[in-house]
Amino acid sequence: MFETTNLKVLEMGLNAASERQNVIANNLANIDTPGFKQSNVVFEDLLNESLQQGDTLPLTRTNPAHFGNPDPTQVQPRIVTQTNTSIRPDGNNVDMDQQMTELAKNGIYHNSLTQLISSQLALLRMVISEKP
Repeated sequence: MFETTNLKVLEMGLNAASERQNVIANNLANIDTPGFKQSNVVFEDLLNESLQQGDTLPLTRTNPAHFGNPDPTQVQPRIVTQTNTSIRPDGNNVDMDQQMTELAKNGIYHNSLTQLISSQLALLRMVISEKP
Protein backbone atom coordinates (compact mmCIF):
# COMPACT_ATOMS: atom_id res chain seq x y z
CA MET A 1 0.00 0.00 0.00
CA PHE A 2 2.87 2.36 0.79
CA GLU A 3 4.80 1.32 -2.31
CA THR A 4 2.75 3.36 -4.76
CA THR A 5 4.60 4.91 -7.67
CA ASN A 6 3.84 8.43 -6.39
CA LEU A 7 5.32 7.78 -2.97
CA LYS A 8 8.30 5.95 -4.46
CA VAL A 9 9.09 8.85 -6.82
CA LEU A 10 8.72 11.35 -3.97
CA GLU A 11 11.07 9.23 -1.85
CA MET A 12 13.58 9.17 -4.70
CA GLY A 13 13.34 12.96 -4.90
CA LEU A 14 14.12 13.24 -1.18
CA ASN A 15 17.10 10.94 -1.64
CA ALA A 16 18.32 13.10 -4.53
CA ALA A 17 17.89 16.24 -2.41
CA SER A 18 19.94 14.62 0.36
CA GLU A 19 22.65 13.64 -2.11
CA ARG A 20 22.63 17.18 -3.54
CA GLN A 21 23.03 18.60 -0.02
CA ASN A 22 26.12 16.43 0.48
CA VAL A 23 27.60 17.45 -2.88
CA ILE A 24 27.04 21.16 -2.23
CA ALA A 25 28.60 20.82 1.23
CA ASN A 26 31.62 19.09 -0.35
CA ASN A 27 31.91 21.84 -2.97
CA LEU A 28 31.83 24.54 -0.29
CA ALA A 29 34.30 22.65 1.92
CA ASN A 30 36.76 22.59 -0.98
CA ILE A 31 36.32 26.18 -2.11
CA ASP A 32 39.97 26.96 -1.31
CA THR A 33 41.44 23.66 -2.56
CA PRO A 34 43.64 24.28 -5.61
CA GLY A 35 42.49 22.31 -8.64
CA PHE A 36 39.18 21.20 -7.07
CA LYS A 37 36.32 20.84 -9.54
CA GLN A 38 32.73 21.26 -8.36
CA SER A 39 30.12 18.55 -8.78
CA ASN A 40 26.37 18.71 -9.29
CA VAL A 41 23.58 16.18 -8.84
CA VAL A 42 21.41 15.49 -11.89
CA PHE A 43 18.07 13.89 -11.05
CA GLU A 44 15.03 15.92 -12.07
CA ASP A 45 16.02 16.01 -15.76
CA LEU A 46 16.58 12.23 -15.77
CA LEU A 47 13.22 11.64 -14.09
CA ASN A 48 11.48 13.98 -16.53
CA GLU A 49 13.05 12.13 -19.48
CA SER A 50 11.82 8.83 -18.08
CA LEU A 51 8.30 10.19 -17.63
CA GLN A 52 8.28 11.75 -21.14
CA GLN A 53 9.15 8.43 -22.75
CA GLY A 54 6.11 6.67 -21.29
CA ASP A 55 2.67 6.37 -22.84
CA THR A 56 -0.40 7.81 -21.18
CA LEU A 57 -1.37 4.44 -19.71
CA PRO A 58 0.99 3.08 -17.07
CA LEU A 59 2.12 -0.46 -17.86
CA THR A 60 3.68 -2.95 -15.53
CA ARG A 61 6.78 -4.79 -16.65
CA THR A 62 6.57 -8.32 -15.23
CA ASN A 63 9.87 -9.39 -16.74
CA PRO A 64 12.99 -7.28 -17.41
CA ALA A 65 13.05 -8.59 -21.01
CA HIS A 66 9.57 -7.22 -21.76
CA PHE A 67 9.10 -3.99 -23.64
CA GLY A 68 7.01 -1.33 -21.98
CA ASN A 69 7.03 2.05 -20.37
CA PRO A 70 10.23 3.12 -18.68
CA ASP A 71 9.86 2.74 -14.95
CA PRO A 72 10.35 6.15 -13.29
CA THR A 73 11.11 4.41 -10.00
CA GLN A 74 14.36 3.10 -11.50
CA VAL A 75 15.84 6.56 -12.12
CA GLN A 76 18.86 7.25 -9.91
CA PRO A 77 20.53 10.59 -9.18
CA ARG A 78 23.85 11.05 -10.96
CA ILE A 79 26.80 13.11 -9.71
CA VAL A 80 28.46 15.08 -12.51
CA THR A 81 31.81 16.81 -12.02
CA GLN A 82 32.39 19.96 -14.07
CA THR A 83 35.96 19.54 -15.24
CA ASN A 84 35.90 21.90 -18.22
CA THR A 85 35.71 25.21 -16.34
CA SER A 86 38.00 27.16 -14.08
CA ILE A 87 37.19 30.50 -12.48
CA ARG A 88 40.47 30.97 -10.63
CA PRO A 89 44.12 30.72 -11.61
CA ASP A 90 44.63 27.71 -9.29
CA GLY A 91 42.13 25.64 -11.34
CA ASN A 92 39.32 25.66 -8.77
CA ASN A 93 35.87 26.28 -10.27
CA VAL A 94 33.66 26.57 -7.16
CA ASP A 95 31.60 29.77 -7.08
CA MET A 96 30.34 30.42 -3.54
CA ASP A 97 27.38 32.54 -4.66
CA GLN A 98 26.23 29.84 -7.07
CA GLN A 99 26.60 27.14 -4.40
CA MET A 100 24.64 29.15 -1.84
CA THR A 101 21.88 29.67 -4.42
CA GLU A 102 21.83 25.94 -5.14
CA LEU A 103 21.69 25.27 -1.39
CA ALA A 104 18.62 27.52 -1.02
CA LYS A 105 16.91 25.95 -4.06
CA ASN A 106 17.60 22.49 -2.69
CA GLY A 107 16.07 23.43 0.67
CA ILE A 108 12.89 24.64 -1.03
CA TYR A 109 12.80 21.47 -3.16
CA HIS A 110 13.21 19.27 -0.08
CA ASN A 111 10.46 21.12 1.82
CA SER A 112 8.09 20.82 -1.15
CA LEU A 113 8.66 17.08 -1.41
CA THR A 114 8.17 16.67 2.33
CA GLN A 115 4.82 18.47 2.11
CA LEU A 116 3.74 16.31 -0.84
CA ILE A 117 4.61 13.13 1.04
CA SER A 118 2.72 14.38 4.09
CA SER A 119 -0.33 15.04 1.89
CA GLN A 120 -0.17 11.57 0.36
CA LEU A 121 0.10 9.95 3.77
CA ALA A 122 -2.76 12.09 5.12
CA LEU A 123 -4.97 10.83 2.28
CA LEU A 124 -4.04 7.23 3.08
CA ARG A 125 -4.70 7.84 6.76
CA MET A 126 -8.12 9.28 5.92
CA VAL A 127 -9.02 6.29 3.74
CA ILE A 128 -7.87 3.79 6.35
CA SER A 129 -9.73 5.44 9.21
CA GLU A 130 -12.95 6.08 7.24
CA LYS A 131 -15.88 4.16 8.72
CA PRO A 132 -18.69 2.82 6.51
